[in-house]
Amino acid sequence: MSDISIVIASHSGYGHTAQLAAAVADGARSLAGAQVHQVDVASLGDADWELMDAADAIVFGTPTYMGTASGAFHAFAEATSKRWSTRAWSDKLAAGFTNSGSMSGDKLHTLQYLSLLAAQHGMLWVSLNLLPGWNTTTSGPQDDNRLGFYLGAGAQSFNDTPAVHDADLSTARHLGRRVAEHTRIHRAGLAAAAR
Repeated sequence: MSDISIVIASHSGYGHTAQLAAAVADGARSLAGAQVHQVDVASLGDADWELMDAADAIVFGTPTYMGTASGAFHAFAEATSKRWSTRAWSDKLAAGFTNSGSMSGDKLHTLQYLSLLAAQHGMLWVSLNLLPGWNTTTSGPQDDNRLGFYLGAGAQSFNDTPAVHDADLSTARHLGRRVAEHTRIHRAGLAAAAR
């Protein structure tokens, strides 16, 4: 089958979300034939918009600030309205990830916002599909999905360090691989339906 194209479209305020974006990209690239591009939504050029328009899947990423996506990501979302009105992203796959300093930090609201953005574009959302980790006496913070999200990948990074928790990076890689796998399945299904 021909290559699939995935774009990680994200904003990072302090570097934590950029590390997650790189992990999502690494996970997607682990599937042979996946072409993966990363774009910073705070500084998009025409070539970046063209990458997203041509992609089979777009993974949205943003830090959670004050219970929602960053201002830069909101500005990007509003700028997608031209694509919304022409249905340019309809039936592309979508997924999302976010990061905040607190364990909860209202990250679920941000993931809901990202999935709603995708729904408005007519995109098909890919969930995390990982059971929650770190929820028994025999588990620990090294578990994938240690924060227990389902809608997308949620990460917690302390405000006073640039480091991102290894388990959260592993969870982000899982999300990237899952998006790539489902993008390949989706493309194959579209090709079969067109015959």
